[in-house]
Amino acid sequence: MSRIWAGLAALILLAACGGGGGGGGSTGTGPAPIAGPTEAEAGRLLAQGSFGATESDIDAIRAGSAESWIRSQISTPPPSVSHQAYLEAQLAEMRQTNPNAQLNPDQFFDTWWRTAVTGPDQLRQRVAFAYSQIFVISLASDVIDPLGAGAYYDTLTANAFGNYRDILQAVTLSPMMGRYLTYLGNMKEDPAGTRTPDENYAREVMQLMTIGLFQLNPDGTPKRDVTGRPLPAYTQADISGLAKVFTGWSWYSPTPTSSTFFGGNRAPDSAIRPMIFYPQYHSTSQKSFLGVTIPASTTVDGPGDLKIALDTLFNHPNTGPFVSRQLIQRLVTSNPSPAYVQRVAGVFANNGAGVRGDMGAVVTAILMDPEARTAAVAEDPAYGKLREPVIRVTHMLRAFYGTSTSGKWLVHSTSATTSLGQSPLYAGSVFNFWRPGYVPPATTALGSRGLAAPEFQIVNEVTNAGYVNSVSQVVNSGIGIGNDVKVAFSNETLIADKPDQLADRLNKLLLSGQMSGTLRKRVLDAVNSYSISPTDGVQASQARSNRVRAAVLIVMTSPEYLVQK
Repeated sequence: MSRIWAGLAALILLAACGGGGGGGGSTGTGPAPIAGPTEAEAGRLLAQGSFGATESDIDAIRAGSAESWIRSQISTPPPSVSHQAYLEAQLAEMRQTNPNAQLNPDQFFDTWWRTAVTGPDQLRQRVAFAYSQIFVISLASDVIDPLGAGAYYDTLTANAFGNYRDILQAVTLSPMMGRYLTYLGNMKEDPAGTRTPDENYAREVMQLMTIGLFQLNPDGTPKRDVTGRPLPAYTQADISGLAKVFTGWSWYSPTPTSSTFFGGNRAPDSAIRPMIFYPQYHSTSQKSFLGVTIPASTTVDGPGDLKIALDTLFNHPNTGPFVSRQLIQRLVTSNPSPAYVQRVAGVFANNGAGVRGDMGAVVTAILMDPEARTAAVAEDPAYGKLREPVIRVTHMLRAFYGTSTSGKWLVHSTSATTSLGQSPLYAGSVFNFWRPGYVPPATTALGSRGLAAPEFQIVNEVTNAGYVNSVSQVVNSGIGIGNDVKVAFSNETLIADKPDQLADRLNKLLLSGQMSGTLRKRVLDAVNSYSISPTDGVQASQARSNRVRAAVLIVMTSPEYLVQK
């Protein structure tokens, strides 16, 4: 058995070729004009900008254009029932029978799956999910309140197409980020020098959320010294200076006191309200970081200091290429060409109207770039990305009309390695589920070409088997508590006695028209292995069902599907 899963991993890796587009992308200077997209082109756009293609979405894009779909999605508001509102309703229901009931991460997972599968604002939701892997908090930590996590995710969703500066502000003042990176209740240094401000957030907001570890060229490649070593983007002194800015911020309270600063007498809504400033705990000494100095002062101005710090990070020349590359990785390809990164970073710097950080414009630039839209680029074996496990299953649920029997989408945790090995907002650390530059060990095909394959960091024999078993369960019975969420293969069953049409339909819904002849033969062989009786109605019905399930399972576990092209 171990050889089977090792072989599957090798096939996936070979098909992915590191997931990169380092040498295959267009080097044009503007978006490729798209008119009247084909089914395949519509499917590719939905693979990049949604939680999975549906027949109606494909038809809608074909009736217009890629540009019009993106514009429509950007203008589509979030669902009327937010994660926070859903969780509040669930808590109220739970407390009808148990006054002491508390939410746990499972309730957040349920509302996430509900929205990911059914939300009409698919692009917004997909971008928010990408943000959640840049601005990481994790319900794996017991300091994160599930209701607070819901409010935090709502913030990312609401700001998906807003300005990056506003996202930085909202994330920085989130009590959940404050708790996760330990600067909520952060105190100024003492005169004796025995206490220094917590440096956790100061370090990670630079390393992971804005400028990265190394100085960057406009195309995202690192600047190097004369010996060829990359130049660091910041120093320990920058961390220490910036950490002083993040002192004096703590729990919201309508009547703030020293007690509420340390978490006493917490307001009932303090987990979902932005942190507030407590002047007595804020450092007034000199703060130097990234070439900026806030002079020492006898006047306490925490909000002013925060503005200077976040403006400095936002306007840093690294921020555009650093953020752009990560979003391209999450949506399109693991190894975008430097030219692709530079084009998108240019839009980050100026949306065409003199505005920096317009994320609606940035997302549009990512999806409309020639490297995202040109079909020939997808044919390069060194292009694409490994689909994230949860996105594979959301795709399946969307393509085949997944519904919740209870109406509560009781999927719960899928983090176990014997399941999907991933749950939303449940990364193992602030570094996300995987590092952007991760290269699987002993993969010379990747390492020798300087290609990364981030999602492979959670791929192993156990997670491969877990995924196959999970998809098999979805196909045959459903997913979640009591198999609460089920798919419907009614349209596929109608054409089960026409194997070629069934293969074409799965190619359209799952593979963006990219099914190879080899995979098609595997599907047809599997379908034809179930004979349909012309006289036994019960046997014929079961055979049709078996044909569809076998075909879907083969496609969903194939390397061709697992690698988004």
